[in-house]
Amino acid sequence: MRAIADLHIHSHYSRATSKLMNTQELSKYAKVKGVDLLGTGDFTHPEWLRELKQRLSGTGNGIYTYNNMSFLLSAEISLIYTQKGRGRRVHHLILAPDFEVVDQINEWLLTKGRLDYDGRPIFGFTSVELVEKLMSISRDIEIIPAHVWTPWFSIFGSRSGFDSVEECFGDQAKHIHALETGLSSDPPMNWRVSSLDRYSLVSFSDSHSAWPWRLGREATVFDLRELSYGNVIRAIRTREGLAETLEFFPEEGKYHLDGHRACNVCMEPGESIRAGNVCPVCKKPLTIGVLHRVEELADRDAGFRPEGARPFRSLIPLSEIIASMRGTELVASRKVWEEYNRLLAAFGSEYRVLLEAGQAEMARVVDPRIAEAVIKVREGRIKLQPGFDGEYGKPMFGKEYPRSRQPEAGERQKSIMDF
Repeated sequence: MRAIADLHIHSHYSRATSKLMNTQELSKYAKVKGVDLLGTGDFTHPEWLRELKQRLSGTGNGIYTYNNMSFLLSAEISLIYTQKGRGRRVHHLILAPDFEVVDQINEWLLTKGRLDYDGRPIFGFTSVELVEKLMSISRDIEIIPAHVWTPWFSIFGSRSGFDSVEECFGDQAKHIHALETGLSSDPPMNWRVSSLDRYSLVSFSDSHSAWPWRLGREATVFDLRELSYGNVIRAIRTREGLAETLEFFPEEGKYHLDGHRACNVCMEPGESIRAGNVCPVCKKPLTIGVLHRVEELADRDAGFRPEGARPFRSLIPLSEIIASMRGTELVASRKVWEEYNRLLAAFGSEYRVLLEAGQAEMARVVDPRIAEAVIKVREGRIKLQPGFDGEYGKPMFGKEYPRSRQPEAGERQKSIMDF
């Protein structure tokens, strides 16, 4: 069976999340999006865990259900510590086979700090200790470094990361099987670093909102004989059954290029290097983006594809496409939802529209320009205004846009995905 999975999300107990991040709304909007398997997120939080135990029904194979939606137990934790004289801040996605294992994980984490203040708790121990302990609890636990290139909180981040998986995890690197690409990178960027060939590349949304332009904005597609925890983990570890990933265009991510948001400065890596990685306006350090960081670690030219690499497709959320064609930044506006719902009524889910619907069929139910834009996205025939220093990028349908520039002073660079 084919299953589109978004295993990295958060609950309403995490900071800066929507109140709609509950089991009812998550199951509802996952269906709207076309997601088949959803991570629970935040199983470390005691109140959310209590809700999950009350509402989810077990199938006996590590998959849980609620309102005809399949769930897999997941959480993210933040580790902030010092290693080799440098401060490190690394986020990890954790997948667990059942509530019994979750309880053991949480029991251990409680010896290290509190779990009740945030859905994504922060601890001061190392990534090595995390993996070593979780593997002693259960070898069925999967630990995946999250959004591996983002500057502030990731394994390769320019601000506080490492230069390799082995540097981060030491002798526990043998238990790391996959890396999450994150919104600001895609597989071809990761393929440029040969040491990453051994790891599966997975993509998930890291969603803080149940709305379908956030939920499932990135996902991993599995092709399994049966949907079970064991089969999902086997696919992640071996790539057998890992069919493809559905990605952001990396330019749309918040940290693709270098920049300084306060001064509205966005720069390509070469420009930043020539400027000494300093903002030309205020002379403060630039936030070094994902593309720059990949260039630092790359030992291959762009375009190389390693053997065994899984295919991927780059997409833009349907609501964002419609809003762009309607000339609005209000992705949740009534006129956007009217077009969105017409397409859903005709094709069943957002993913079916984005991945399968024909242009002529779409043009019969919505503005033909929207149908054309969906096809352009599907075929990669679009220009993108790159994101930088916490600002999402955005598509520029029908417009030419240079991929390297410094915006005019005071120019607004706000994506409709901010709404």
